[in-house]
Order: sequence, then C-alpha cells, then structure tokens
Amino acid sequence: MSDDYTPKSILDFWFSPAMKARWFDSNPELDREIRVGIKPSKGECDDWCASAEGALALTIVLDQFPLNMFRGMPAAFQTEQQAVAVAKKAVGSGLDKEISRSQLAFLYMPLMHSESLSDQDLSLKLFESAGLDENAKFARHHRGLIERFGRFPHRNAILGRESSAEEIAYLKSSEAFTG
Repeated sequence: MSDDYTPKSILDFWFSPAMKARWFDSNPELDREIRVGIKPSKGECDDWCASAEGALALTIVLDQFPLNMFRGMPAAFQTEQQAVAVAKKAVGSGLDKEISRSQLAFLYMPLMHSESLSDQDLSLKLFESAGLDENAKFARHHRGLIERFGRFPHRNAILGRESSAEEIAYLKSSEAFTG
C-alpha cells in the first residue's frame, strides 16, 4: 500500500484476490505490508463517512488494519470504538444497503469486535438480516463470550487486564477463542 490512499485504493487493496486469501491469517508479512502502508489517526478521514464506499474503507482502516499493524499490542484496539461509531453511522444512514453483499461483513465486523453487549446484539441482528450465515455463526460466538465474561478474555494479557479464574479456565480449554 502506498501512503497516498483513498477509499477506492483501500477497497481495491483489501478486496483484491491476493488479500482475500489472507484476511484471517496471522501473517507477519501481511502485518508488515499494512503497517508501512497506512496509519489510521483520529478524525483523519471522517469525511469518508458520507459515502458507502468511504464508510466501508474507513471501517476497514479503523478495525482491520490495526489488528494487523499492531498484532499482540494494545494499539491493535485503539481505534475500535471509532470503527464501531463509523459502522453504526453507516447503518443508521442506510449506507449498508449500498454495499455489495461480499463486502458488507467488513462494515458490520467492528460491532462483532466490540466488548459491548448491545453492539454484539446489533452485530448478530445485522449479519442474520443480511443472510451472512458464516459471519452470523462467528457473531453468535463473540456475543456469547461478551455475555459470559463481559469482555474478550483473549485480550486480557495484551491489554494488561487481570483474568478471572473463570477466564483462565476458559483460555486453557479447547473451546478458547484466541483471536
């Protein structure tokens, strides 16, 4: 990615065939590629929220890119609430109706990444309403973790949070989600 980015360049990069194969992999090479390409900053691209393409691109920049750029560091979650706000604004404005089904999951994903139960409820509702069944399956799982623990236990070590005995038992179990 170049330092000169637009909503179109973000979406072209993120939805390219080469990227699609690497979306959910823990891949240091990909993390490096994203890290040198774009650095989201508060308020930098707020005007992007006026269009469906811009809102989707900004959501990816604020939600997906930091998870790669700062994998295993607290900064991976620093723009999470901004991403949630962009997603909610886009949904509230009906911009999600202008996004292709194949791209829609990434607009809704910040809600699934949120540690707020109400965001989780909205995430599940949106994924189910859109017929994104595979994403809805993951949304149910994420929601279950927030309902059970009030947060994602796999983030505790990264964020310097103390884990409860129940969270430790969960993290040691075969059912643990490690993010």
